[in-house]
Amino acid sequence: MKVADKLKTTKKTYFSFELLPPLKGRKLDDIYNAIDPLIEFDPLNINITYHQQESAYRLKNNGLMERRIIRKRPGTVAISAAIAYKYNITVVPHLICGGFTREETEDVLIDLHFLGMHNLLVLRGDPQKGQRAFIAEHGGHEHTVDLIRQISAMNKGIYLDEEIQNPEPTDFSVGVAGYPEKHYEAANNETDLQFLKDKIAAGGEYIVTQMFFNNQKFFEFEERCRSAGITVPIVPGIKPITSVKDIDLLPRVFHIDIPNELVSEVKKCKSNAEAKEVGVEWTTQQSLELKNAGSPAIHYYTIGISDNIRKIAQQVF
Repeated sequence: MKVADKLKTTKKTYFSFELLPPLKGRKLDDIYNAIDPLIEFDPLNINITYHQQESAYRLKNNGLMERRIIRKRPGTVAISAAIAYKYNITVVPHLICGGFTREETEDVLIDLHFLGMHNLLVLRGDPQKGQRAFIAEHGGHEHTVDLIRQISAMNKGIYLDEEIQNPEPTDFSVGVAGYPEKHYEAANNETDLQFLKDKIAAGGEYIVTQMFFNNQKFFEFEERCRSAGITVPIVPGIKPITSVKDIDLLPRVFHIDIPNELVSEVKKCKSNAEAKEVGVEWTTQQSLELKNAGSPAIHYYTIGISDNIRKIAQQVF
């Protein structure tokens, strides 16, 4: 099933959510325990994020420093396949530019194609930890649009190795990210919108937005997209507040605004448990308004926590 096809034809609002892969050394049951409470809401898809590997240095016995590559979370291919097999559900792995050469990207895409996993969310990815600006892998993609073009070429049977005889076309469907409050690196809303148009022109079939806490910002973003000729489905992505620190942390990390009304309510909380309940109430109201406005789906960023998402889904879906 192609997520894009469902979004284009739906007469209802679908439910979907995103999970982090488990940390290295953890059990896959950690993921299953987060999924199980949400299955009853018939999710359209489950997204699995991908994170760049990190570098660390340690002192060797000879006094020299040794650089080590650390991958704190395993890749998404095996995890996505395990979830799809266990739940018979559409899983959308994230594919990023950072940390991959074009050849490594092609190998991942071939593995996904062999597994029958044809839905992707394609992103550039964040800068590597400790770097202020994104630096592409040598031989990799600097921009999301170039990664999408590689995927689109494979869908036409065009691989990097031009000597392959009778190459089989792949059948990937691509979702892309959109930013209601503008990507922090974009000079302005107009240039940010042009980047998004370029991604759609290259093969993006639907948009999932960065989190936001003010629905008006989403509606304005949606209107800008439509006025610019972007006609693909736009899925609002939202995240409930889960701790008192979120009102300081989320704007710093994700470059978003939190409405003063929500900030005031969270500041009244004496514990994270109270803040979490405020988050459930706020996100429920957000979701109902988005559903009533005809959003084809609502996508939830869970960060591996699902009890609050379950409370929201019980009232919305």
